[in-house]
Amino acid sequence: MIYPAWLWVIVTVIASLGQTARNTMQRSLTRTIGTVGATLVRFLFGLPFGILFLLLLEASTKIPLPAFNLPFVLWATLGAFSQVVATALMLMAMNERSFVVATAYIKTEPVLVAIFGLAFLGDALTFQTAAAILIATVGVMMTSWTPVAASSAWKPLLFGIGAATLFGISAVSFRGAIRSLDTNSFVMAATFSLAIGLFIQTALLMVYLLAFDRTSLFAILREWRPSLFAGFLGAASSQFWFLGFALTSAANVRTLALIEVLFAQFVTRSIFKEKISLREITGILLLVGGIALLLLAH
Repeated sequence: MIYPAWLWVIVTVIASLGQTARNTMQRSLTRTIGTVGATLVRFLFGLPFGILFLLLLEASTKIPLPAFNLPFVLWATLGAFSQVVATALMLMAMNERSFVVATAYIKTEPVLVAIFGLAFLGDALTFQTAAAILIATVGVMMTSWTPVAASSAWKPLLFGIGAATLFGISAVSFRGAIRSLDTNSFVMAATFSLAIGLFIQTALLMVYLLAFDRTSLFAILREWRPSLFAGFLGAASSQFWFLGFALTSAANVRTLALIEVLFAQFVTRSIFKEKISLREITGILLLVGGIALLLLAH
């Protein structure tokens, strides 16, 4: 399949916008259905949309569904499990600190993704790409970091870095799953991997809730209207993430995705009407410069 070389840029920006909106919805849901419940929302209410995307793609293109194979199952399971735990840690970090600061902790992910991608998938980095990742990540931290007492900083730091590590493993694993499928359509490979990943994630969380936390499960069902919207946003943004993983290395996708911090800044400031500082302006310039360097490398 022939596609423009810049297509991964478009799908990644769309995914970042959708993820910012979904994270905002999930964070608000933690107040009513708890962290585990809000984590499940992304997958349980995203699964029907993931299946719908797959059925619509098959019906409209007549491309057959790929066959399962052992590498795909292993990669998809690892990606699904690590993403579930990462999402829970992310929401815990957001409950401890502001939305944008928690996002900054989590956005140390590209450095980890680059390392994991090189180690497990052989996704090599050029010097320019590596420099872009480091510059953009430093910019993110400058933009979003706020000084706090050490006693109140360690929990969100651990939650955020833990989430970043597991999101990194998840991104590389899902790219591995996509690459292991025998199909000539990158759209079908991405969409099929998304549907299977959502199924595994929903099954894991449903078993956990039925065994240990039925109260949260009933709370989720009561909050089905906002949960359905959050699930749609989750499935739609994941669809574009997976398309990005199918088109280029996970490190490229997750580095460009750092623009989500700018979206998070907008969310925070539109609520609290805070002024931007010189440090934040410097961080934004570094972030934009790093992303520009990444795009010039491709």
